[in-house]
Amino acid sequence: MTLLGSTCIQAGEVEVLHYWTSGGEAQSVQELKATMTARGHSWKDFSVVGGAGENAMETLKQRVLEGRAPAAALIKGPAIQEWAELNALTSLDSMALFDKWDDVLPKVVADQMKHKGHYVAVPVNVHRVNWLWANSAVLKKAGVTAMPRTWDEFFAAADKIRGAGLVPLAHGGQDWQDFTVFETVALGVGGPEFYDKALLKLDKTAIASDAMKKTLETFRRLKTYVDDKAPGRDWNVATDMVIKGKAGFQFMGDWAKGEFLAAKQQPGKDFTCTPAPGTANAYTFNVDSFAMFQLKSWEAQKAQGYLAYLLMGKDFQERFNLRKGSIPVHLNLNMDKFDECAKRSNVDFAATAKAGTLVPSVAHGMALSTAQQKAMRAAVSEFWNTDSMSVGDAIARLQTLNAPVAPMVPVVAKPTAEPKPGKAPQKK
Repeated sequence: MTLLGSTCIQAGEVEVLHYWTSGGEAQSVQELKATMTARGHSWKDFSVVGGAGENAMETLKQRVLEGRAPAAALIKGPAIQEWAELNALTSLDSMALFDKWDDVLPKVVADQMKHKGHYVAVPVNVHRVNWLWANSAVLKKAGVTAMPRTWDEFFAAADKIRGAGLVPLAHGGQDWQDFTVFETVALGVGGPEFYDKALLKLDKTAIASDAMKKTLETFRRLKTYVDDKAPGRDWNVATDMVIKGKAGFQFMGDWAKGEFLAAKQQPGKDFTCTPAPGTANAYTFNVDSFAMFQLKSWEAQKAQGYLAYLLMGKDFQERFNLRKGSIPVHLNLNMDKFDECAKRSNVDFAATAKAGTLVPSVAHGMALSTAQQKAMRAAVSEFWNTDSMSVGDAIARLQTLNAPVAPMVPVVAKPTAEPKPGKAPQKK
């Protein structure tokens, strides 16, 4: 059995797997479709519902093992390396050389797009995860005059919002959302060095530290400000609670801004963005990227090559990120058309990269192996949902996560050949 097989794609057609199905995200997909159509190629949508992408990844595994890989799939972080190890991805080196990707991508991002020095994926944006969003009218009604900069200030503001008869914190009870909040708290309570040791290196001493105890205590306290209908709620439904003034705050990456913008709300007027308490000088990043799978048909390869070319283009990066809520990954792109949240994100991304306080988001697949990430999310979510589980019990559970983990997909014979090179478009 081989991982690679023929794909059922017509000439000039690209089949793209993604999980961008909410309002702002769906509009971003339309930008991709329109750009491809303008270049004479067609787009076959392969969307799988599920904000964290777990459903999409399960579907992708099955498709690849059946020999029906799509042309491209929304994959990020270490999962890119895992697929490349299986020799399922095509090399994009000729495209990268043609378009000088090494010169226009931050090194921290470029390194994640490569496998053994070869480009196998294309980044389209940078999301900041450690944002706190707020409805301006709700804050005014509750008498909250400023966005909280510390956790004590946050809890004081949340108490005022609850006193005004509204939900202080909008949240969706899914494990990836639980962990999004948890890693944000960890960064705010313990700082980037603690975050690196405890969540990225899984250092047992850091996990057992006072910083972790305080992180878990703060995390559990946040739950008291969430409504009882949160379990199972999708992230964009939680964002809609803030948009409609039913809730005051939400901890979520800046894809949430895409929902505010799709609802015709204006940053600084209808809603406010600020780094989560204690994280003003740090940045958890999540980079959306498309890994390109090996295809046999020349016409399919050509369409795939154009997709890679367009994804890295300045025009697309600007239009796409204006809708998505993120910032362009392409360096030196003019930010004049972007709102104040994006401009701050762009400045902070550069500053934290220079200061060494730019860290990958564990919740969004940018750091650990797929299996480790899943196990950590499950442990944190169990703590969130089980009031009888003590802080000590949670720490003991987290300390077991640096054990050897299972591979991402069923073990199969792996070809030894290098990824097949992609084709760069001709200059016009």
